[in-house]
Amino acid sequence: MAKKVVATLKTKGGKNYVKVIRTVKSDKTGAYTFKEEIVSSDHVQDLLAKK
Repeated sequence: MAKKVVATLKTKGGKNYVKVIRTVKSDKTGAYTFKEEIVSSDHVQDLLAKK
């Protein structure tokens, strides 16, 4: 699955997008989970700054 996402990001029109993977701690269990998002490369810093 990851190979398909990476391949589509490298297409002619997909050069402006990046895949961001963040860890999020659950309030209920205390376990960490991963949240994946595909965003424009211009908005990466804004996404990482918010919680």
